[in-house]
Amino acid sequence: MYLIVSSSPGSSPFFVVSHNATEKSNALILTKAVHLKDAGPIHYSLKKTGYYCVVTQGYTIDKYNAVVEFRNAYGELQATQIPKLPFYGAMSIIYALMAGYWGFLYYQHRHDILAVQNYITAILVFLVVEMLITWGYYDFQNNGGSGVGSKAFLIVVGILNAARNSFSFFLLLIVCMGYGVVKHTLGRTMIYVRWLAAAHFVFGLVYSITSLVVSPESAGPFVLLIVLPLAGTLTAFYVWTLNSLNLTLKDLRERKQHAKEAMYRKLWWSILISIIVIFAFFFFTSFTFASINDPDFVPNHWKSRWFVLDGWLNIVYFVDVAFVAYIWRPTANNRRFAMSDEIAQDDDGNFEIGDIGVPDDWDDDEEAEAGKNQPHPPPVTGITSSAPTQSDRHQQNSTRSIPRESIDGETIFAVGEDGDRFSDDGSDEENAKLVNKR
Repeated sequence: MYLIVSSSPGSSPFFVVSHNATEKSNALILTKAVHLKDAGPIHYSLKKTGYYCVVTQGYTIDKYNAVVEFRNAYGELQATQIPKLPFYGAMSIIYALMAGYWGFLYYQHRHDILAVQNYITAILVFLVVEMLITWGYYDFQNNGGSGVGSKAFLIVVGILNAARNSFSFFLLLIVCMGYGVVKHTLGRTMIYVRWLAAAHFVFGLVYSITSLVVSPESAGPFVLLIVLPLAGTLTAFYVWTLNSLNLTLKDLRERKQHAKEAMYRKLWWSILISIIVIFAFFFFTSFTFASINDPDFVPNHWKSRWFVLDGWLNIVYFVDVAFVAYIWRPTANNRRFAMSDEIAQDDDGNFEIGDIGVPDDWDDDEEAEAGKNQPHPPPVTGITSSAPTQSDRHQQNSTRSIPRESIDGETIFAVGEDGDRFSDDGSDEENAKLVNKR
């Protein structure tokens, strides 16, 4: 729409447009002269979705006031923000389904829940609430416009967003430390992690409120006092998280806990892929916004601007949360897996000097082999014979007639001189008489 503003109706200037401009345009190009003495409202009907501009030019007057009001068919929300309504509505449903499935597993294995799974439960419930309130904010603004209520709603959304970021970094850090799976408690380290999360929440909240109150044009050097503390806590989270994950992987590798190491290795790959995706998308958007001074930039990118600034980060965040929730989902063997260590099966084949001469399984094998050569007593059948057989008496006589000798050839436990030994012949005759009497 092109409007020429003049102070009197005597002159009727107009914009000169190309003869085929209407054919190339998707909508009607309206040119009109507006006289301030009899100025009235100008209605322009929008038949198609697109990027519309209003251009005014003073002809016989230098200063004038004009009000341009866009009324969309769907409500009061700006056209660049309207895709957020179905987006956050869909994210609310997806988070609710994921939280519902997690809640089912949590209730099913409620007697075998780890401490870290309680934190995951809390953040899933929080994400459902946050997505619903964010969707409610855009729906409220679409129905009521930008007023005091929508601004108060926006402050609540900023608080929830700062809480989500702090809670997410806190959860990721304690998971990378091995809390609940490798370590049953973090001790005083948990206190430091909570203090860092609280500081990040405060700085994030100040940043959100400041960005709503102060415009970027009027910020100046004051914005550094807001950005630097938030950047400091964010850097601390990044460095601490990656360092803790590497230490956990090293500890599990040295202890040969392959199952737990594989679980944390998947988490490591998830973080790495997320970082690569974020940096790749950042460079892509940087090249895209490099042509922001192009007149066709806004008409070509106004529909996707919301996704570049807000949408794709929420998708990456959802994928990471869903992956962590899947890996640490409640199962029937939670505590058994967390409290037990895997027995190392693979020996590296090396030994130390101190191991030589130390009794081990080889000595046990020798004792077992020696036990095989010893005579075993006859099995008990329930029938006892009182008269020994001839072979038994011969074996007893031969056994008892051989004295035990020491290494030097001296007889041990022998009574008498020159081989005088106790004899059992008398006792054998007495036993035979007793048998005959019976």
